[in-house]
Amino acid sequence: MNMRKAKIIGVPMDLGAGRRGVDMGPSSMRIAGLNQALRRLGWDVEDTGNIPVRPPESMQRGNTKAQYLPEIADVCEQLAKNVECALEENSIPVILGGDHSIAIGSGSGVASFYKKRNQKIGIIWLDAHTDINTPDTSPSGNIHGMPLAALLGHGAPELTGVGGFAPKIDPEHTAIIGARSVDPGESDLIRKLGIRVFTMTEMDERGMGSVIEEAIRIASNGTAGFHATLDMDFLDPFYAPGVGTRETGGATYRETHLCMEKIHDSGKVLSVEITEVNPLYDTANQTAQMAVEFILSALGKKIM
Repeated sequence: MNMRKAKIIGVPMDLGAGRRGVDMGPSSMRIAGLNQALRRLGWDVEDTGNIPVRPPESMQRGNTKAQYLPEIADVCEQLAKNVECALEENSIPVILGGDHSIAIGSGSGVASFYKKRNQKIGIIWLDAHTDINTPDTSPSGNIHGMPLAALLGHGAPELTGVGGFAPKIDPEHTAIIGARSVDPGESDLIRKLGIRVFTMTEMDERGMGSVIEEAIRIASNGTAGFHATLDMDFLDPFYAPGVGTRETGGATYRETHLCMEKIHDSGKVLSVEITEVNPLYDTANQTAQMAVEFILSALGKKIM
């Protein structure tokens, strides 16, 4: 990665989640010193502020199988444009969520930029969940469980069509790491598409170093590079209590740092995204502080 310009884009959205609070994630990461830390690391930082998101109190949930669908699609369309604009300016987009439904917009923006250059992108999805439900398979109707399916071209047309084309990413360029809570409908689609999923069991057996290296090969093979998106519930809640959906048995603090360090060292990361930081469930903003540290590792910070 030869870019030294970072453009920060906040998306304070919790419309896709089952719990309130992740809309405060972008602010909590800024309060934890993200901008200043990136500048100390040698990056030219432009913070574009937050994309406007209406609060759920001001609207109806709508379709119970895909709640707040038009509103989420609109936010993702705007995010896609902002991400593509950042890449056109030779900046690396650093996207702060918000619930993980925002990945529809960020992934679409990166894919659109490279599609215009006749190139594909990959994705590394770091998450306790695979987020590959559709409105027909989702047990909850919460869209934060659907973004990866939408990027792969499956689900509601309002989501798959963000950016004006579908799919954004091919299954063979997709790697999911950290899965430990997968719905039956998700398992079926994963098997049908042949997506590589590294469960926590495999991580335990092989170690993070081996797993992330294989994931990078998958996401980089035949692509311009990859979008790295980290849901903070990838970590065990012992380390990151302030998340939207806690799942025990996750990655450690050091495993996550190693993952992000190797993502940087690959030279193939095109954009970085952190989602599902929920200050309402946090302790002294520690989850947001760790999120900032992981962004720094993905953008080149080393112990020595």
